Amino acid sequence: MDSQLHKQFKVIFFGTLHVLVLAAMAMACGIVCGVVGGLFARGVTAVTGIRFRYPVMMFLLPVGSAIIFLFYHMLRYDKAKGTNMVILSIRCGEKIPFRMAPAIFVSSIFSHLCGASVGREGAALQLGGSIGHAMGHLFHLDHKERRTMVICGMAAAFSAVFGTPATAIFFSIEMVDVGMMNYGSIVPVTFASFTARAVASHWCGVPGESYLISAPPAFSALTVSKLAFLAICTGFVSILYCLAIQRISRYSQSLLKNRYLRALALGSVLFLLTWLTGGHTYNGTGIHIIEEALSGKAEDIHWYTFLMKILFTALSLAAGYKGGEIVPALYIGATFGSFLGGLMGLPSSFCAAIGMGALFCGVTNSPVASLFICLEMFGIGGLPYYMMAVALSYVSSGYYGLYSAQQILHSKYDSHLIDSDTH
Repeated sequence: MDSQLHKQFKVIFFGTLHVLVLAAMAMACGIVCGVVGGLFARGVTAVTGIRFRYPVMMFLLPVGSAIIFLFYHMLRYDKAKGTNMVILSIRCGEKIPFRMAPAIFVSSIFSHLCGASVGREGAALQLGGSIGHAMGHLFHLDHKERRTMVICGMAAAFSAVFGTPATAIFFSIEMVDVGMMNYGSIVPVTFASFTARAVASHWCGVPGESYLISAPPAFSALTVSKLAFLAICTGFVSILYCLAIQRISRYSQSLLKNRYLRALALGSVLFLLTWLTGGHTYNGTGIHIIEEALSGKAEDIHWYTFLMKILFTALSLAAGYKGGEIVPALYIGATFGSFLGGLMGLPSSFCAAIGMGALFCGVTNSPVASLFICLEMFGIGGLPYYMMAVALSYVSSGYYGLYSAQQILHSKYDSHLIDSDTH
């Protein structure tokens, strides 16, 4: 008995020591990702301000993605797989070239300058994954530890850019293998995420994402039924969003084989749509529209607003603009939730928050991270409603997702193992 206890103590002691060493390395990764992510976030904010002050920048839309293709060609990075490459690095050990970091940093900021409908967090995952992979090599880590460092980098960069460290921790762990959380990396990932957030906040002045929304509606069977209906419908919208991105990209590639011609054609369509809609409503991250939806004013939000954002984002990504799909997803969720919630007589501000959390879950298949993003952005007051919305969206979104490399291990509808990639 004593020998068995001694053996277990040794396992715990040396295991904890090993994890703490990894945590120290993760903090170093967090510092680097905090600085890079903070500068990236500041860069996106700066060029967005320039685009608002000088609408003439929109004239870059027809040629901007072609310029990005040329830039990637100069870096000898023509076959970039984006966030899918980072996921494959964790799943299969695929090598992440370090040039991914400068490529996505520059091209994403330039995409926002042009007015493409793209986000920031997809770029952050690629930045962090590239940096984490490089630091794993720098520290001479083995294959498994290098994978942990990639996850640390993803969480750190996401936390630095978006300002939600707890969400970043669980999103980075949860998104790779849906239905199975590998908690073996949670300590170093936690250290990396909170270190990066502190660095981005104190050194780079990047604020966190938090919003004041209306109080949750009083509990009743009718209210719960309405919010459940909203969550299920949001799950369906997440399928529409994923399909639009996939189909528009696929059809445009089949119609125009030459990527430069495709970039010019789709960029011209984006410019025309921007001119016809008369402004910045559907361009860039659309944070100002998200804030409007969450404030409860919703003056610029109509029944078609979320559909137009889906179209703008799908066209931007198909054209070759960079940045990611997550912030546009939050925009779509906020505007859809605000509209449908108001239609059902619920507070539009609170329903916008429900829509954001539910759509984030639907497109990423990450229910725990989706719950945390609601708590970090909107507070704990609506916890029961957030939990219900995330759970229902997770189920009603099926096996669709933004990342084709994502693996779904467990069925969403029973306890069976399915081991399938997302649609």
